[in-house]
Amino acid sequence: MTDAVEVIDGDAAILLTCEHASERMPDGWAWPDADRRLVGTHWAYDLGARELALELAARMGAGAVLSRFSRLIIDPNRPEDSPTLFRKEAEGLPVHLNTTHLDDREAERRIESLLRPYHRVVDERVGGSRAPQLLSMHSFTPVYEGNRRTLEVGVLHDLDEALAQRLAAWLDQAGLRVALNEPYSGRDGLMYSVDRHARAHRREAIELEVRQDLATDPAFRARFLDLVEGFFHHEDRR
Repeated sequence: MTDAVEVIDGDAAILLTCEHASERMPDGWAWPDADRRLVGTHWAYDLGARELALELAARMGAGAVLSRFSRLIIDPNRPEDSPTLFRKEAEGLPVHLNTTHLDDREAERRIESLLRPYHRVVDERVGGSRAPQLLSMHSFTPVYEGNRRTLEVGVLHDLDEALAQRLAAWLDQAGLRVALNEPYSGRDGLMYSVDRHARAHRREAIELEVRQDLATDPAFRARFLDLVEGFFHHEDRR
């Protein structure tokens, strides 16, 4: 465990990542008073995603790599040249951490101290793993721009559509409200991290998006992870 990353050892047939696992401010950074409105919200991290990743890793004996810094300080699910690497606005107000507190020198400090170390560890873990499939855990808000989302689980993919279709069908048959590339599309670069490392090591990659009211509910997590674990055991026997 470092300021950038938390690592779980394992040797299952999948390897997990969780890019928005924490709202932590590492040593050397602190929340500006004006940004404290964002602490504990989905702007700072993906609620329930860390629990999903850790609980699935424990169930399956899978390796996992999780971030240990808020997505607001720097977003590890974006390339370095992304305009949203440092989010400037949330709910119509400036994010002072990334406006009044960010210049070129500070941006490079965050990239060198947090972003690159995170991706270096993911790369090492994928390269040293036998897992043919990578799974990234995320969560999404129940309400977006005033609209209530009825979707329960999104299965995101870019190149590996067949794997995503099989998992989506598995979850759908169990009665979940599930859709491919919703509420975001993996084909729009929104599963950048796991896709980047899968392509580099010739693995398959998908991302799960779980609605946050469900991701933070232990009873739902237990049911959901039963299904995910069952799917990957089935995949391992194919």
